[in-house]
Amino acid sequence: MSFKLCVAQLNFVVGDLAGNARAIIEAAHQAHAQGAQLLLTPELAICGYAAEDLFLRPAFVAACADAVNQVARETARLKGLTLVIGQPIARAESAPAERSVGRAPCLNAATVWREGRCLHTYAKRELPNYQVFDERRYFMPGAAPGLFDLPGPDGQTLRVGLLICEDAWHSGPARELCAAGAELLAVINASPFHVGKGSEREQAMQQRVADTGLPLLYAHLVGGQDEIVFEGRSFMLNRTGALVARAPSFEESLFMVEAAEAADMPAAAWAGPVATEASMEADLWAALVTGVRDYVGKNGFPGALIGLSGGIDSALVLAIAVDALGPARVRAVMMPSPYTADISWIDARDMACRMGVRYDEISIQPAFDAYLNSMQPLFEGRPPDTTEENIQARIRGTMLMALSNKLGSIVLTTGNKSEMATGYCTLYGDMAGGFAVIKDVAKTLVFRLACWRNAHDPYGHGLDPIPQRIITRPPSAELRPDQTDQDSLPPYEVLDAIVERYMENDQSPQAIVEAGCPQAAVDQVIRLIRINEYKRRQAPVGIRVTHRSFGKDWRYPNTNRYRG
Repeated sequence: MSFKLCVAQLNFVVGDLAGNARAIIEAAHQAHAQGAQLLLTPELAICGYAAEDLFLRPAFVAACADAVNQVARETARLKGLTLVIGQPIARAESAPAERSVGRAPCLNAATVWREGRCLHTYAKRELPNYQVFDERRYFMPGAAPGLFDLPGPDGQTLRVGLLICEDAWHSGPARELCAAGAELLAVINASPFHVGKGSEREQAMQQRVADTGLPLLYAHLVGGQDEIVFEGRSFMLNRTGALVARAPSFEESLFMVEAAEAADMPAAAWAGPVATEASMEADLWAALVTGVRDYVGKNGFPGALIGLSGGIDSALVLAIAVDALGPARVRAVMMPSPYTADISWIDARDMACRMGVRYDEISIQPAFDAYLNSMQPLFEGRPPDTTEENIQARIRGTMLMALSNKLGSIVLTTGNKSEMATGYCTLYGDMAGGFAVIKDVAKTLVFRLACWRNAHDPYGHGLDPIPQRIITRPPSAELRPDQTDQDSLPPYEVLDAIVERYMENDQSPQAIVEAGCPQAAVDQVIRLIRINEYKRRQAPVGIRVTHRSFGKDWRYPNTNRYRG
């Protein structure tokens, strides 16, 4: 038996039906030219994942069907190639009145095409409704297993069982396919990245192989879509669960695997290229770069603006932006105040020079003085406090947004997850912008990433991209004399441990204390998380890189008196 199977590990764009169709058509022609009998596209490839409430619009679902039909027409002459296309399919019986009372209007489906004809339609059976997923809002579950016969070049046939993403995280659908005679499991996916998710997927799929004794081909997409990122890393497991092929992470790829009859084996031996597994920091960096590149590119911004303070957060965001967009599309602005230390000026200028970006300095002193003069009659008799600090941050936010309006570039905000959790950020100030690059990166991880980036400099100019003093100096907002972050917050090692346990893993305050965190710090951090929900609701979208971010998978009420 000899088969060649191909995965279109591509970067699809939500709503770009013509562009997505063209990408599938081109992939089909390339796969056919390389002798493939099967081309798998990822989950909902024709429309991109996740199209959210576009699925509630009948015209959108109909347009998806038209795009798939275009793919079918333009691949009809590719003899011997079978295409599996991820697409939404309207439920014919779903009327507007039914949708208005909560009945999902369509199916999350995979259609099987050969030489212009649709041979089979399979609807996803297990619909996730956790973390960033909300599929029960849009889809009805399927009921029947998906099986089709794949002809080979030597007259033999391979019986392929289809699964769509969440289906494969449950044992039932795979076992049913095995019982129905499947010889290969083909799983098409849109599985968002978070740190460690790649290994989790491979382990889960190894369990499906153990359940069934069938080889498994996992087809995944790549690219950024708003807050979520997909890393690719498609793979193949043989019938023993061993990894025999893996596509690269965070790269588009036509990923090919092949089966050949071995003389001393009773079944086909599958093989393909095996990409190496990257470190946690390398994967995280690639996810952040991909998220920035695709958010800026897919939304048509000519470039990015960053308020460069001389601190580590803005330095890290600048390095990510340059890696994502190139130095010509990134502009840094330093906006010093009376409290800005000389070393902040020096380090900001130094880093901008090292990264090769345009750098400007605009003093906020005149604007700050004007604000204080205007407000003086109303502030009279009240000592300076965070009000004056916030005015400085809001002046900077206004200046950056003015440049954004004038130039068309998007402002990248620089707040990290530790700040988002505790509200150590200024609404309409440093939170002002269009995309929050490190919103889901804790402060301790910010330092790790900065060190990693310095150790992996692709530009080869002999200097660390991020000056060492930016990494080693105590963090400070520089909004009052001699200010440091630890004037207001616990040490970041303690703070981040509490945030991870409470926010990401739902541990109780008592459990966190029992794990060794100081009671006072636990009380302080949890209180800050609770009272700053209103800020996070108004924050820009940012890249999700943990299994729980302050985004779609964090939905807490602003008005809330629960203290647990």
